[in-house]
Amino acid sequence: MSNKNEFSEKTVDPNPFLQFKTWYGEHLKSVIAIPEAVTLATSSADGQVSARTVLLKDYNVTAFTFFTNYKSRKGFQLSSNPRAALLFYWPESGRQIRIEGVTEKVSEEDSESYFKTRPRESQLSAWTSEQSSVIPNRNHLDDLYNFYRNKYSEKPVDRPQHWGGFRLIPEWFEFWQNGDLRLHDRLTYTKGEELWIIKRLAP
Repeated sequence: MSNKNEFSEKTVDPNPFLQFKTWYGEHLKSVIAIPEAVTLATSSADGQVSARTVLLKDYNVTAFTFFTNYKSRKGFQLSSNPRAALLFYWPESGRQIRIEGVTEKVSEEDSESYFKTRPRESQLSAWTSEQSSVIPNRNHLDDLYNFYRNKYSEKPVDRPQHWGGFRLIPEWFEFWQNGDLRLHDRLTYTKGEELWIIKRLAP
């Protein structure tokens, strides 16, 4: 990890995507078990908020990508209200990153490509779980899994049409670093017309 004292307006990258790449890359090389785990907060059209942990599967200089069941609660909420937020928190390093923006579905081609890279068991689970729906018991899941395992026993597993990716396109970032005496460093990036505007917030 980098020396925490080096994190300031003078050392932060002017591009938040590159600053994210630096911090995220350091955590990927660390002993943290699942550094790609991120809290995703969504809201229904009438303002009902929910949050859960997903896994970051890809990112570039425009967006952050995760995959899910489109019929899940988060899938329905993102379909009715595309605004969402991400929160990466790594207590081991005393750092967190908040990202807010607008989501959109990834292309069918990208969802297909990623689905093919998943372990076969995960592909079958995508068919098995009617995510967020009420089910009678655990046996219901086991029976469905066995059904799809037999169905695809001699051929590749198709991607369910209700399963795919979302991209979050950021409009705002906050990079937070734990400080002594609870005087934390908080640097935000707000998207301007041409450049990102960096500001420091009180802890």
